[in-house]
Amino acid sequence: MSQDTPAFPAQQQEPPGSTAAMDPTPDHGEQSYRGSGRLEGRRALVTGGDSGIGRAVAIAFAREGADVAIGYLPEEQEDAEETARWVRDAGRQAVLLPGDLTDERTARELPGRASAELGGLDVLVNNAGFQFARRESFADVATDEIDRVLKTNLYALLWVTQSALEHLTEGASIINVSSIQAYQPSTSLLDYASTKAAINNLTVNLAAELGPQGIRVNAVAPGPIWTPLQPSTQPPEKIEKFGTDTPLGRAGQPAEVAPAFVFLASAAEASYVSGTVLGVTGGKPVF
Repeated sequence: MSQDTPAFPAQQQEPPGSTAAMDPTPDHGEQSYRGSGRLEGRRALVTGGDSGIGRAVAIAFAREGADVAIGYLPEEQEDAEETARWVRDAGRQAVLLPGDLTDERTARELPGRASAELGGLDVLVNNAGFQFARRESFADVATDEIDRVLKTNLYALLWVTQSALEHLTEGASIINVSSIQAYQPSTSLLDYASTKAAINNLTVNLAAELGPQGIRVNAVAPGPIWTPLQPSTQPPEKIEKFGTDTPLGRAGQPAEVAPAFVFLASAAEASYVSGTVLGVTGGKPVF
C-alpha cells in the first residue's frame, strides 16, 4: 500500500460507534476462526464484548468451548445481540449484561451477575476502553473527557477486577487490554496512553499478588485495530491513514487479536505465563 492510498474511506461516527456503520465491516473471525476445544467448560466475562476486539474474543472463546458473559453500554444493544448470536451459534451460552462501567456500583456488580448466570467464573477479560483523539493540543483536553477515559479504562478495570476476585479460583485467568500507546504514545491520546501504561504496571503487580492463589494475570497490547472506537473518536482524515505507519503497513482486524486472548486464557497452553504483556501490533515494538 502506497503512502497516498487511503487505508479506509474517510468516515466519522459519534461515540461509542456502531459496527454496522463501518466501511469496511471489521472481521471478527465470523467466517474464519476454527476452535479446537482449548477452553472447554470455561466461563468468561468480556467487558466491551459487543464489538471490535471484544466481539472477536467472545466468538473465539465460544468456538473454543467457553460460555461467555458480555458487558456493554446500553446504547450498544444491537451490537451486543449480534455478538451473542455468534456465541450461541457456536453452541455456547451467551449472557448479555448491559451497564455503564464508569459507574462504580454497576462495575462492581458485573462479575457477580456474570457468575450467577454462568454458574461460576474462570476468565475475566478487561477489554472495555475509550479514547478521544479529536483535539489539537493538550490545552484542548476537557475535564469531562479525562474523566470518561480514566473511569472507563482504569477505574472500571480496578472495580471489576476487585469484585471478580470473589468468584475466581485457582486456574483462573485475568486478561487486561493494554495498547501500543503505552509504548509509543500519540500526543492526541495522552490521557488514553497514560491509562494503558498504568494497566501494564497494574498487570505485573496483580500477577505478583495473585500468583500464590493460582490466578494468572496478563495483558494484550493491540496496535491499530479496525474497530468502532476508531471512526467514533478520530477525525476522518486520520482514518484514511489508520495503521499505515506499522511495519506491516496496515491496520489489524479484531480476528487477528483474538488468538492472543485464547492463548492467555488457556490453563493448559499458558499455565506458566503470568505478568506479561503480549503485543499484537503489526510489528511495532512493545518494550
